[in-house]
Amino acid sequence: MAQLDTLDLIVLVALLIGTAAYFTKGTYWGVPKDPYAASFANANGAKAGKTRNILEKMDESGKNTVVFYGSQTGTAEDYASRLAKEGSSRFGLKTMVADLEDYDYENLDTFPEDKVAMFVLATYGEGEPTDNAVDFFEFITGDDVSFSGGGGADEKPLSNMRFVAFGLGNNTYEHYNALVRKVNAALVKLGAQRISAAGEGDDGAGTMEEDFLAWKEPMWTELAEKMNLEEREAVYEPVFGITEREDMSPDTNEVYLGEPNKNHLEGTSKGPYNSHNPYIAPIVESREVFTVKDRNCLHMEFDVSGSNLTYQTGDHIAVWPTNAGKEVDRFLDILGLLDRRHTVISVKGLDPTARVPFPTPTTYDAAIRYHMEICGPVSRQFVASLAAFAPDEASKAEMARLGEDKEYFREKVSNQYLNIAQVLERVSESKWTSVPFSIMIESVQKLQPRYYSISSSSLVQKTKISITAVVEEIRVPGSEPNIVKGVTTNYLLALKQKQHGEPNPDPHGLTYAITGPRNKYDGCHVPVHVRHSNFKLPSDPSKPIVMVGPGSGVAPFRGFIQERAAQAKAGEKVGKTVLFYGCRKPSEDFLYKDEWDMYKQALGDSFELFTAFSRETDQKVYVQQRLSEQAALVNELLQQKANFYVCGDASNMAREVSAMLGQVISSVRGLSAEKGEEIVKSMRSSNQYQEDVWS
Repeated sequence: MAQLDTLDLIVLVALLIGTAAYFTKGTYWGVPKDPYAASFANANGAKAGKTRNILEKMDESGKNTVVFYGSQTGTAEDYASRLAKEGSSRFGLKTMVADLEDYDYENLDTFPEDKVAMFVLATYGEGEPTDNAVDFFEFITGDDVSFSGGGGADEKPLSNMRFVAFGLGNNTYEHYNALVRKVNAALVKLGAQRISAAGEGDDGAGTMEEDFLAWKEPMWTELAEKMNLEEREAVYEPVFGITEREDMSPDTNEVYLGEPNKNHLEGTSKGPYNSHNPYIAPIVESREVFTVKDRNCLHMEFDVSGSNLTYQTGDHIAVWPTNAGKEVDRFLDILGLLDRRHTVISVKGLDPTARVPFPTPTTYDAAIRYHMEICGPVSRQFVASLAAFAPDEASKAEMARLGEDKEYFREKVSNQYLNIAQVLERVSESKWTSVPFSIMIESVQKLQPRYYSISSSSLVQKTKISITAVVEEIRVPGSEPNIVKGVTTNYLLALKQKQHGEPNPDPHGLTYAITGPRNKYDGCHVPVHVRHSNFKLPSDPSKPIVMVGPGSGVAPFRGFIQERAAQAKAGEKVGKTVLFYGCRKPSEDFLYKDEWDMYKQALGDSFELFTAFSRETDQKVYVQQRLSEQAALVNELLQQKANFYVCGDASNMAREVSAMLGQVISSVRGLSAEKGEEIVKSMRSSNQYQEDVWS
């Protein structure tokens, strides 16, 4: 046998290595990176391999404008994306959107004059920053703020930064748009140059969208002038590339069919569970707590045993919904995608800073069903952007008019509570097949978890979390048959029907994929996570409390009273516990009617319940009237430093209760009305007055 010389050996080894490499590609190397591969355990920390230096990121990607957002429900993030898109298409700015929690702030003193920072900031709760903006807010407003150059506030370290800011708030809350106001003031104090007046959107007045549109136009004018920008005709430039994958089917293991990340896809879900990584919790109890047939209120309990999810009485639980099949079909149909609903698609950011809002590869159906807020309100700006893709000239003109005419849009769209698919259906009977799916991903908000006040006590039910949810339905006058259904509450109602033996649940004519992607939610499971709240019982159970919670606003107070009853049974001294509760009629919607008697037995004279029924007699009675009638008792408890709690509707009830409490204090103590209001404000500041309200 001939001897192999050195060259022969080198060639042979090279061939062997090449063969091995070819057959292991995609298994040991050359594996496409999946941005959703992590369990999001470190969701609030630096992402592996990514810089936390925003200026470094901007330089790497060639950006001159960053739009930061602080968002709790996704709306502020949506506005930030819209600003970035508009800045790019109209003015040629090199924009990027940035989550405030993804970056550090100490080097903002090196922000150059030829770049722009935009801040879109939602105010959450009682003037608090959103979860992802907490660190930024505490840093930028801190008394001892210090930057990389060593300069404090007196040195005006941000003198080179040019910025604009828009806030999202609700005027029914005490601290309306507090976050943007405080951040705006802090930036100016630190020397930053505000290009245009800060804008404020008001969700409480229902004018958020119009407030945003009215703010951004003069803002762009001033920005263009100060940065020497030239406006050009805006042309749609996709942020995402969509590729239909003929090499894959929905049965392919790596295709996401609604799973939130790779661990869920592979069936190896693990914690910690949070707003990026839900726990698939079994529903262990579900029952109807109204006694009428035309309205529903659900009591549900989720088992979180073994998940390491913990909660404290007064916290919130987030439920991750899915869209109703009827609306998924409508959306697919109007875009001409019904026959391709199960086609596998890959979605890729065409810009290095673009973040795909859901894991891919996936299908059209899965993206729409599990990840897109297709039933959400529609903006004029979005409608105007779709005019270019209309199926005919008449439809194009109608879309343009809707986008330009504020009053016409309000009449035809906003007042009818139409979603985007319904708008397209009404504008044209033809299919909108020219609409790029990318513009839908960019413009339709991400489907967000819905938060519910927990109605159980963590002391009593450590591993079972209860909620109390009214199933939502809005009948639009003059818009039959358009009846707006609550996305999540009807989904929960379907789950309740399934648990009670209904083989094909269809609450209000809606059906849901209640078994989840690949049947992973079968057996009545739902994705959840816990959000901690500052709405808390006093640490000392002997301290008195006064609670006002009509309707489902009684939810957290059931947990409060459940806890105090358990403490009393355990021999602890429990302070006076007073609840003001209201509903329509005791025979229809008196929530937990039998339970209050049980808690009364445990708490004795410490517990008092005052009820207000608005439709029991010709004379409507509300909780604020009962509060007035018990003025002496309430004032006595407040002077004993009782905590005062309100939960429920922010726009009317909470406001009127606050005003009534001021009147109670002023009348019983013989003070002026102004002094009574001052005392209530002081109670809020000291956390003696707490609210868990919604609009």
